Amino acid sequence: MANELNEKKGSDNKSDRKIETSKQKHNYYFKKNVDKNVINKEKNKAEQNFEKNKFDTKQNIENKPVKPDAKPVIDIKQKVENVQIKQGNPQQVVNLQPKQNPVKNTQNNIPDINQSIVSVVIPLYNEEDSIYELSSLLEEELNKTAKGRYEVIFIDDGSTDQSYEIITRICKKNRKFRAIRFSGNYGKSAALAAGFAEARGVIVITMDSDLQDDPTEISHLISKLKEGYDLVSGWKAKRYDPITKTLPSKFFNFVTSTLSGIKLHDFNCGLKAYRREVVKSIECYGELHRYLPVLAHWNGFKVTEIPVKHHPRKHGKTKFGSSRFIKGFLDLVTILFTNKFFKRPMHFFGTIGTLLTLIGVGINIYLVVEWFLGLTYLSERPLTLFAVALIIVGIQFFSFGLLGELIVKNSKDKINYIIKEKLN
Repeated sequence: MANELNEKKGSDNKSDRKIETSKQKHNYYFKKNVDKNVINKEKNKAEQNFEKNKFDTKQNIENKPVKPDAKPVIDIKQKVENVQIKQGNPQQVVNLQPKQNPVKNTQNNIPDINQSIVSVVIPLYNEEDSIYELSSLLEEELNKTAKGRYEVIFIDDGSTDQSYEIITRICKKNRKFRAIRFSGNYGKSAALAAGFAEARGVIVITMDSDLQDDPTEISHLISKLKEGYDLVSGWKAKRYDPITKTLPSKFFNFVTSTLSGIKLHDFNCGLKAYRREVVKSIECYGELHRYLPVLAHWNGFKVTEIPVKHHPRKHGKTKFGSSRFIKGFLDLVTILFTNKFFKRPMHFFGTIGTLLTLIGVGINIYLVVEWFLGLTYLSERPLTLFAVALIIVGIQFFSFGLLGELIVKNSKDKINYIIKEKLN
């Protein structure tokens, strides 16, 4: 009897424990579902508040007047740039980072003159009487044309007069004027190269220091650049120079235009306007300052010219003698060879060698036919030796071409091109 009561009591306790366990499980799942619902409601509420605040803030910013001296207001898109909101599936993420606008390619367009620095490069040699007047004219013109955003670089090519002392006083008075002084007279090309290296402007103007170039033409050159050109050269349609300069100059311009393939009337005019990319990509040495339009044209830049004013020389005399024509011709031959055949020497030497060899072989064939017919004796014909000499020289030229190709192939400088623009 006692055992039966104990068993009945134990079974009651077991049933009570089962009921209590089931209640705990029910409370646990109920509480879990409630917490989950509360979390989802709070999350949805937070998202709604965020969108509402975003819209209200954006509307307030658009409607709020901005004072002239006030700091620029940051767009709401920037505030939520790195904000991420989880929705539903924890793996799904909404990125609120604003899309970036595509960058416009402005390489082909000259920036507006109001946002650009204009560099004026002026080589000089013993021009003490002209510098003050030239600097005053430049200051007046550039303040009007470039809105004060300019620099003027004087390059003293070893002057022996008071030119550099005058330039020093000008530079102290106006910090936009700069100066470079050479230890000796290295020539106009070296002076221009030094000025190009120091120039910081988007547009670079070159002009002579003898007051024959008119500074008021700078605005016309820049206007022509903005039409899409890379180099604008001045054309002294009406020159105030003696016939000893004008007549050889016309012949020089004709020959240069014919050989180079670029039609300009005045290659040697000192007044020119360049884009920055042009002056940083061409080399100026020797007497190559006369051929800068040719070099730019061969490098793929757009070149043109406009008529400009030319004034008689006021002070001093020209620094260039008759030797400049001989040097100019030799430099023309140099640039024709180095630019057309420098990377392809076999095309030059191989062509000459092949022609000479073919001529020599043809003469020898003619002489052999005559000898075979009994019309002549080879030992009595000096033409035989001449033909043999042509063949030997032709083979030598061909060998020069092969050696040149080997040198070019093994040279470290492999870059023989200029990139105009890139996309993406």
